[in-house]
Amino acid sequence: MLSYEEPVIRPPAEAGSLILQATIGCSHNRCAFCVTYRQKQFRPRSREDLFAQIDWAGDHMPEVRRVFLGDGDPLVLSTDRLHEILDRLHDRLPQLRRVTAYASAQNFENKSVAELEGLAKAGLTQVYVGLESGCDEILERIDKGVTHEQMVELCEKPTAAGIKLSTMIILGLGGPRLSERHAVDSARLVDRIKPRFASTLTLMLPPGARSYREAFGDPQWRPLDSSEELTELRRFVSSVEGNGIIFRSNHVSNILALEGVFQKSKQRMLAEIDQAIGE
Repeated sequence: MLSYEEPVIRPPAEAGSLILQATIGCSHNRCAFCVTYRQKQFRPRSREDLFAQIDWAGDHMPEVRRVFLGDGDPLVLSTDRLHEILDRLHDRLPQLRRVTAYASAQNFENKSVAELEGLAKAGLTQVYVGLESGCDEILERIDKGVTHEQMVELCEKPTAAGIKLSTMIILGLGGPRLSERHAVDSARLVDRIKPRFASTLTLMLPPGARSYREAFGDPQWRPLDSSEELTELRRFVSSVEGNGIIFRSNHVSNILALEGVFQKSKQRMLAEIDQAIGE
């Protein structure tokens, strides 16, 4: 039967997907804002264990059409291992149409476009990448392990390979002092990467603001209030210039559910934000 090492998280869009942990934890696991995988020691799930999970699903859930691979960044696995997983999934789940996974930009560093094209042909359809911010000061302070320019360079690879890219920005990371830079630089990053999907989440701090402030290394940092958060969201939305990017701000952390397509829905989304600010 299926088994999981908790906690297990997934994007909102994967609510109807079968979740399989190809890896346990996160290979980076140092981001100041994230405690999801702190208690897990990163490791690939053994081939035997994962294949047993896939085989069980094939025997008991042959109707599965969507699979989401966890935990934090299974794209860190070798290309050969990923091919084995994809081949097994399609062999045991005959109705499978979509395989997605979390990834970090660093996961693409050692994978060529040709390798990613091979994974796309093998059935990897979409990856979710947490950009978090386009502001280099924030990226350094949260220990993201990658810069704005590096993310642009690395995230071009899956798009060039035909893998859909869904990116995430976290509102509130920089506090009031860096709010404007965070919004504008993040919009510029999204414009340069040109993902199929972009979304904003809001900073959530299970250990508390003090813990994040200390990790962030700025004694003046504080969480944004609701008005400041909406203002940051508005600045981000207004700063995105790209066309055709599907945008969502519908995570449980967001105080305003928003969705649309840049630039088609931009003015309508800005009006909804303005209404929320006014209220």
